[in-house]
Amino acid sequence: MPLQICILETDILRPELVNQYQGYGRMFEQLFARQPIAAEFTVYNVMEGHYPPDSERYDAYLVTGSKADSFGSDPWIATLKTYLLERYARGDKLLGICFGHQLLALLLGGKAERAEQGWGVGTHRYRLAHQPGWMSPALDDLTLLISHQDQVTQLPDNATLLASSEFCPIAAYCIDDQVLCFQGHPEFIHDYSKALLDIRQQHIGEQTYRQGVDSLQHEHQGHAVAEWMMRFVAHGRTGEPA
Repeated sequence: MPLQICILETDILRPELVNQYQGYGRMFEQLFARQPIAAEFTVYNVMEGHYPPDSERYDAYLVTGSKADSFGSDPWIATLKTYLLERYARGDKLLGICFGHQLLALLLGGKAERAEQGWGVGTHRYRLAHQPGWMSPALDDLTLLISHQDQVTQLPDNATLLASSEFCPIAAYCIDDQVLCFQGHPEFIHDYSKALLDIRQQHIGEQTYRQGVDSLQHEHQGHAVAEWMMRFVAHGRTGEPA
């Protein structure tokens, strides 16, 4: 049986990007289609108030990135927090990317805030601090495309650090076999990162913009993270790869 993944989409793409990229849910569907574990995906845009019916059950719930701040007070964020805490209490598996990484850390006892380091953009490399068995294929280090001005600054007490860098000390973490989060964007492709950089050029400053653009000459390993995420979800299911 394919894994059943619910993607909780927490943003709407800028109008000039919608025709080509559609949305983060679609970007994740395209990413996961290139990894070897069978999975099916259903997308709900929670920013617009859409959630799965109570009768629907999924193997995991993935919270996407967003332009919003994880520590923001928007009503839709408050609703999402309540929903995720209910899923966590029920024992459901939760995945978080960027905004989702920060929001889940906040919800479960950690901290997320505006980063003193400023904007992180382009391609970024992390050291791997811990590699459980489901982190296959094994890597010496991890490179991902990023776009964020907020960071997790304190892990929940029961979390395990998976990846870090000097710029982003808490770049990935897991909580037992239930929560897995990454600051970077495995679903991004270089063209999308360049489009975001172009849009934000004046906001982030010329030096940061130029460094980000120059870094896009490097490959990233989003495909490996996609496989890790599906192996994490499959871990413990009878007959599934671990």
